Amino acid sequence: MPTDQERYDQGMAVRRAVLSDAHVDRATAAATDLTTDWQDFITRVAWGDVWSRPGLDRRSRSIAVLSSLIAHGHHEELAMHLRAALRNGLTVDEIREVILQSAIYSGVPAANTAFRIASQVFSAPADEAAAETPVGADAETPADAPASASGAPAETTADTSASAPREGGAT
Repeated sequence: MPTDQERYDQGMAVRRAVLSDAHVDRATAAATDLTTDWQDFITRVAWGDVWSRPGLDRRSRSIAVLSSLIAHGHHEELAMHLRAALRNGLTVDEIREVILQSAIYSGVPAANTAFRIASQVFSAPADEAAAETPVGADAETPADAPASASGAPAETTADTSASAPREGGAT
């Protein structure tokens, strides 16, 4: 059984590979007394335990994550994981198919929003993409740390109308 430190080290390596050094450096630097334990937890558990498991490659994990984020309307996390999916080897065409497939099971409004966010992420200038400027706040930063004693994440709002996907809309 790996120690907590080994799980953390493995998780940090995977987290950096998937999300980028720049993202992880920002998230950890922005940690406060309130969110330091959260950063440690997600590194050990999400990245050290789950993302490090055998059985699925990172491309497959990205497909699963994108589908789940679309279904649950986690828009800031979706923007971050769209960038991660590209890093994990998915193409824009494959991501388009994931969003289309998600529309059948998660609904047209969810897909409309996902297409809008993907358009923003994919059309970001190269310097923004390199800096990983988020479309909204990244979900792993203190701005989206649990907002209540119950640990429920802060809610986000977005236009989820059934209109055609739009570029440039903010979530």
